[in-house]
Amino acid sequence: MTRRLVAILVTPPEQPSRSQSSAAPSDELRAAMFEDVYETVAMLELVEPVVVVAAEDPLRPRVQGLTWPGTPVLDLPAGDGPPGRRALQAVAGGSAQVDQLTVLVADAPDLPGLLVGKLHRALGSAAVAVLPAAGGGLVALATRSPLPPWLPDAGADLDADGALAALCAAAPRRTSVSVGPGWHRVRATDDVRHLDPGLEGWEVTRALLWR
Repeated sequence: MTRRLVAILVTPPEQPSRSQSSAAPSDELRAAMFEDVYETVAMLELVEPVVVVAAEDPLRPRVQGLTWPGTPVLDLPAGDGPPGRRALQAVAGGSAQVDQLTVLVADAPDLPGLLVGKLHRALGSAAVAVLPAAGGGLVALATRSPLPPWLPDAGADLDADGALAALCAAAPRRTSVSVGPGWHRVRATDDVRHLDPGLEGWEVTRALLWR
């Protein structure tokens, strides 16, 4: 049976520049979004959720209490590389006999679990599968284990505008990277307007925004 780990990556948001009118999400909103993303992953069949969180993140003390007992919570390794790459390497290095690894951002609360499942199916033929993020970057990156040797050099940066282009440029073949449907992230408070009230789920974020 294929063993799949999905790591939900929690990192402090970047502070907006002065030219941006929207502020970074509050810790309360970030906690609500993480809880919704975690619940989506936890409900998927044949998937094991893992949380990777930056040690300096204000949410670090709260994360354990928002997950089911037994869910591993790992500190994001220190370093200069992109958080996505460090998260992949941390999960890959600490998990034996894993077939597929996915890193998923914690700021896409209304992401349907179906799209995560499509990533896993795409790995039947591709070495890496991604969900692009509206506005640049990635929502999720899935890969086989052990990691393809070219992947670390590509950056595996979920936040960089050119993340998808870098992956495609580093891949040895065009078919090495499968690109799924795009989705939206909430990286600034104004981004909540992209959340779809018609979708099921994301109850915690929905309740916070509409109270």
